[in-house]
Amino acid sequence: MRLSRYFLPVLKETPAEAQIASHRLMLRAGMIKQNAAGIYSWLPLGFKVLKRIEQIVNEEQQRAGHIPMLMPTIQPADLWRESGRYDAYGPEMLRIRDRHDRDMLFGPTNEEMITDIFRSYVSSYKDLPLTLYHIQWKFRDEMRPRFGVMRGREFYMKDGYNFDLTKEDALHAYNRHLVSYLRTYERMGLKAIPMRADGGPIGGDYTHEFLVLADTGESEVFYDSAVTDLSFGDRQIDYDDVEQCAGILDEFTSRYARTDETHDADEFAKVPEDRRRTARGIEVGQIFYFGTKYSDAMGATVQGPDGKPVPVHMGSHGIGVSRLLGAIIEASHDDNGIIWPEGVTPFHCGIVNLKQGDADADKACEDLYNALTAKGFEPLYDDRKERAGAKFATMDLIGLPWRITVGPRGLKNGVVELTSRRTGESEELAPDVALSRIVEIYGKA
Repeated sequence: MRLSRYFLPVLKETPAEAQIASHRLMLRAGMIKQNAAGIYSWLPLGFKVLKRIEQIVNEEQQRAGHIPMLMPTIQPADLWRESGRYDAYGPEMLRIRDRHDRDMLFGPTNEEMITDIFRSYVSSYKDLPLTLYHIQWKFRDEMRPRFGVMRGREFYMKDGYNFDLTKEDALHAYNRHLVSYLRTYERMGLKAIPMRADGGPIGGDYTHEFLVLADTGESEVFYDSAVTDLSFGDRQIDYDDVEQCAGILDEFTSRYARTDETHDADEFAKVPEDRRRTARGIEVGQIFYFGTKYSDAMGATVQGPDGKPVPVHMGSHGIGVSRLLGAIIEASHDDNGIIWPEGVTPFHCGIVNLKQGDADADKACEDLYNALTAKGFEPLYDDRKERAGAKFATMDLIGLPWRITVGPRGLKNGVVELTSRRTGESEELAPDVALSRIVEIYGKA
């Protein structure tokens, strides 16, 4: 993509309504535009990052054996009346009526709908275990939407639902989801800590939230600092291996880490004093096991091995895809703009032409652009007739992790400049070496 042809409406001034870094930078970088309170249009740059995040979520869900599908945003109220949640959910649910005067709602979550799908088609224990998920827009009518996409009313979410014959099987599904989420967040360059949480309107006794530590987090969290030293890394996982998944859950949840809703001061006091930490956290996902809460209420049973009907054990598992974008920025930015981790960057690198119109500089940039594109990368080529300072400021603001700067002076010496957005360090390299370095970096990312 050439910047002269791209739609990137960057702002020089910070909008007055932006209270936190992610909201401020997403508006300034031309990633989103507010249409109503808590409702945003996703402009091309923001949309690219959103799709990168969605791709990682999809890959890790399917790696764990979970099956993608898509459910509608508008749901019939009768399903929610069956489960008893229609009146209990609260004013966050947007209740509507269609032209035939039928009660409908804009779905905040999909437990009822997926249970109805399951009971319509699955009747035998031989079809279990089963986990279905989708990535879809949701709506919760927040009283005070704020902080941009961090607490919007409309949001993009992955929600998945497991169906199992026994509690033991369902808890393996719970563990499997925890493992897949750890992989997902690390691929995005995030340190997301699983913390014991409250079930809220979803229900269930087993639930963990995944929180990214940030000063702007809405939740107060208490944790043993040893949890921040844990890393999932490149380990290979057999998601059918019950002991392996349970072992990873124990590794990442045995140390104290809780939100303020479940904080236990007596338990926290048992953590060595030098490792006790209190901070703020941004929730980016949550997993639940809630047993037969919905299957009992909605008649979702299967024929067991003895031929008798058995209510299935269920859980639900969510990742805030659009919220993740804000969380990544909160965790990775500086005074000049965003710093994208390689896994979610909208473009793999920026190419800055210091003297547009200079034959040698133009050719070198075109050659780099074409070579990177041919290798499957997406560079953003700043081919505008702008001064160098403005081009650098734009690249810093939008946060591409790597920048190749091309100018007549360097080309006379046979070099271009490769700069890391995160460290600010630059190297002078031959153009083909700079190209190879980008290939090597993303081969490791």
